[in-house]
Amino acid sequence: MLIGAGFLIAAIESFRDQTNSARFGTGLFWTLFAIIFALGQWLPKAVVGALLLVIGLLSLLKQVKVGHIKDIDVSHAEKVAERLKGWIFLPSVILAVVAILVAQFTPFGGQVGIGAAAILSLVVAVVLTKSTGKEVFDDTQRMVRSVGSAGVLPQLLATLGVVFTASGVGKVTAQAISSVFPAGNHLLGVILYCVAMAVFTIIMGNAFAAFAVITAGIGIPFVVAQGGSAVIVAALGMTSGYCGTLLTPMAANFNTLPVALMEMKDPLGVIKQQAPIAISMLVIQILLMYLLAF
Repeated sequence: MLIGAGFLIAAIESFRDQTNSARFGTGLFWTLFAIIFALGQWLPKAVVGALLLVIGLLSLLKQVKVGHIKDIDVSHAEKVAERLKGWIFLPSVILAVVAILVAQFTPFGGQVGIGAAAILSLVVAVVLTKSTGKEVFDDTQRMVRSVGSAGVLPQLLATLGVVFTASGVGKVTAQAISSVFPAGNHLLGVILYCVAMAVFTIIMGNAFAAFAVITAGIGIPFVVAQGGSAVIVAALGMTSGYCGTLLTPMAANFNTLPVALMEMKDPLGVIKQQAPIAISMLVIQILLMYLLAF
């Protein structure tokens, strides 16, 4: 509901933006997204699916545009940052610590923990920076609208793993791989699994989605079934997928959002900087899995 409220603020400001040629489409986009987040658990699944189709259609028809966003008062921001110094990071620390504490030591779980931590960290940020309600409102809609439709990708991509697993993609993948590469070679199995995790993550933009499919199709039959430790294989397999996360624009929250928020000219600028590290780390994951799993 909190996230939905944030999207609703972005929707209101999008509708009010007279400079945006697609303000009605953009406003509708954020309104539907707000409805799904805030009320999705009570809506029929078919209704949520229909709303998602409308959201996708608006994006496809280029009816979602950032429009005019009020610039940040740089001088004011610099003065506040200079006054607070390292304390500027306190809200972020509170957000992480409180979320973990609520998730681990209360019956409410992680989602409630993140929500409670977000409220507390926002209050602390307002007190620290002596911000007004209008500044909170403006900065909320500025951040959401500057991200644009790329903000939808993490949520949609996270569901793909479940869809792919239910539709049997893992079994098809295993059959295709086994017809080309015979099982039994430990090093080959590790390379196939780690590289497939990275590549599939690049395609899907989400290592969690890739993990379910690739582990079932390659990790278990080609590595674990050949004597590899399931714990080590799973842990290093996931980090291999993260290497792919650093290489794909589909990982919007990692590689697309920073481009939008920092107003970078090169849309692939973040990925280009991360590529050498990602490739070298993938090689390291392969070596670690081969040496430690067997």
